Amino acid sequence: MKLITERHNHVALFIFAIGLCCALYINKNVSKTWVEQSYIYNIYTSTSGLPAYKYKDQEIIITNSVPYDESLLSQENLNNRQPPAELKQQWVIDDKQQLTLLKPAFHFSLWSLLPAFITIALCLLTREPITALFSGVVVGAVMLGEYNLTDNVIIPNLAKEGTAAILLLYLWLLGGLLGVWTKTGAAQAFADYMTKHFVRGPRSAKLVTWLLGILFFQGGTMSTVLVGTTVRPLADKAGVSHEEMSYIVDSTASPIASVIALNAWPAYIQALIFVPGVAFLATESDRLKFFFSSIPFSFYGILAVIGTLLLSLNITKFSGKRIRAAHHRAATTGELDASHATPLSAKELQHCHVPDGYQPHVLEFFIPLLSLIAIAVITFIAYGSPQVNWAFGGALLLSIFIALGKGMSLTNVVDGFGIGLKGVVVASVILMLAVIIGNISKEIGGGLFLVSQLGEQLPFWLLPVILQLMTMVIAFSTGTSWGTYAIAFPLAMPLAWAICQSQGLANPELFMAVCFATVLNGSVYGDQCSPISDTTILSAMTTGCDLMDHVKSQIVPATLAASLAAMLWTFTVLIFA
Repeated sequence: MKLITERHNHVALFIFAIGLCCALYINKNVSKTWVEQSYIYNIYTSTSGLPAYKYKDQEIIITNSVPYDESLLSQENLNNRQPPAELKQQWVIDDKQQLTLLKPAFHFSLWSLLPAFITIALCLLTREPITALFSGVVVGAVMLGEYNLTDNVIIPNLAKEGTAAILLLYLWLLGGLLGVWTKTGAAQAFADYMTKHFVRGPRSAKLVTWLLGILFFQGGTMSTVLVGTTVRPLADKAGVSHEEMSYIVDSTASPIASVIALNAWPAYIQALIFVPGVAFLATESDRLKFFFSSIPFSFYGILAVIGTLLLSLNITKFSGKRIRAAHHRAATTGELDASHATPLSAKELQHCHVPDGYQPHVLEFFIPLLSLIAIAVITFIAYGSPQVNWAFGGALLLSIFIALGKGMSLTNVVDGFGIGLKGVVVASVILMLAVIIGNISKEIGGGLFLVSQLGEQLPFWLLPVILQLMTMVIAFSTGTSWGTYAIAFPLAMPLAWAICQSQGLANPELFMAVCFATVLNGSVYGDQCSPISDTTILSAMTTGCDLMDHVKSQIVPATLAASLAAMLWTFTVLIFA
């Protein structure tokens, strides 16, 4: 085993060296291909009489616009010259007097996939995500000519609002909450209570996890963290392998959000699917109606959720060899991780550190958890999206106040908080690097290149599967489904409509709905299976699983569901479109 590991490390070093040489070559010799990116907003006339639109609940006034033909960011001009560095975006007026926002983007053709390839290859070879992610960051930065990694790449990315929010939530709030629960014994008390009253063994523990995943259908990091944090203690006590738990948590996060879409997804995605001249996509309400009418075609999301239900019922036939082996290992030996595993959560969070004389109570877990859920739900109703930081911050403060009120010393509470930070710091570093490599992959245009390869001459029945495969690759290589939506939808939907028109389909709205569902679901698959996705990392972290064990074990059942979905989409358009 040691010899194999050393050989893999040598291969990984060789791949990194080749990737670095390629990155230097690309930076010096490969020209950027510039592409026009257009964005349609719901424009209205403000009280000042000027056109305006809403962005993150803020009114943005449009003060300057130019005719489309005169814009330096139009595709014709981009084909002839590189856009001015200071011109990041420009409002234009098209032939129909419609305002559209143009932004320039570029790609290096197939080379744009290099950082993601290096990262994923090294992840698989070394099982060391920090090294792999950092290697991908280095290769991507060199491609962009950014040799000062600290000042020009890492710090600017860490300084972004979204990255800072991840640091706040997953290091301080989540880590602190887990640490305080470890110190008070709340998590263990919850596990004991659930085991006594509800959970009778591994199957019921997995069913509880599955049901919570369905219940928290907001999707993404919120569902992953909430479900994983809640079920970890009872699943460990019931003897469920960490590979099974991380798969159930991950596969009932985004997949269920694409099926029960009572969340922030429709509002975000509808802005990306406007197609000029298509009546059923004309207004925001039309696009929202189209979104919900397409849900029955979310075959991957439906099959992924069914697959986790079968696993929860101990039906492992469709779960793949790795999950079956993990299930058998936990059942026969009691070992929740493989012998080679390096769980993302530190050992400090796997044991209680209750001070002498302190009596844990299950309400110390339930009350903060209920407050967390309540804050998330109330803020979702009030603001349109759950305020995750508020929710976890409130739960953390409540846990601290309860512990202090029961007589625990402030020193012990702070010690518990520190234990929590220590327990998640490695996972937080991985998350930071995943965010950076995702931003770099987006900037160098890997997804943009893949989408640009599609053409109107495709047979209509091939388009859904091609869109699915394309978005799977983009999301897998960038680690984000929402980022993939921003790349794919504005290009895929007009292409689908053009194919409808050129090939005379009898049911164009159904065909568009299927193509929409393939982009939606393909992105979910890629995000779910990617080792650089935040939800993948968090699923492993909150359930105590080794990251690469989680990635390798879930990719088989996820791919089976995706393959069945591809067949269903193809049959649907062949028969009904």
